[in-house]
Amino acid sequence: MQYADITKLREMAARHDRAAARAQQRVARLNTRIEKLRHQATLLREKSQKVLAEIPEVEQEMAQHDRNIKAATGGKPGVAVTSDVTSLHYRVRKLQQKVVDKQQKARHLELRAAQKTQKTAELKVKVDRYTEAARLEEQEAAAFRQRADRLQMVTEQDVASHLEATAVPPKSPPDAPGPPP
Repeated sequence: MQYADITKLREMAARHDRAAARAQQRVARLNTRIEKLRHQATLLREKSQKVLAEIPEVEQEMAQHDRNIKAATGGKPGVAVTSDVTSLHYRVRKLQQKVVDKQQKARHLELRAAQKTQKTAELKVKVDRYTEAARLEEQEAAAFRQRADRLQMVTEQDVASHLEATAVPPKSPPDAPGPPP
């Protein structure tokens, strides 16, 4: 009857080992996903910085157009505006819009990077939870194995002592030597 108990304990240990392995698999998959998200967030931040780095060049171009407008009008109020000046004003407005668009794009990229970073933080919490679950399952499996090992040792000792008790004692030689045959 104790053999059935030992088998049951070993079966429970195997179940806990399997649960621990499943939790460790999840941890590995989540860690891979976290690294992927971190990489994507880094790339998005780099893109954002690259877009922002283009803005000073556009602002320089706007400043050049402003200087050209001032030179064309001579800085005097009431001077008739020519088509050249009008087109320069139009170009400045377009460049201003371009700056705003680039700033908006950079903010959007930063937002996406922040969202990915937030997701990594959420996944880290899951990783911690699964790591703890795996550790607890491994402890349970070890406890069941230890109980099974102790029970098996006790059972083997009981069987050995039972065999010794029921064994036929060997015939002991008589004290006095008998006549030779």
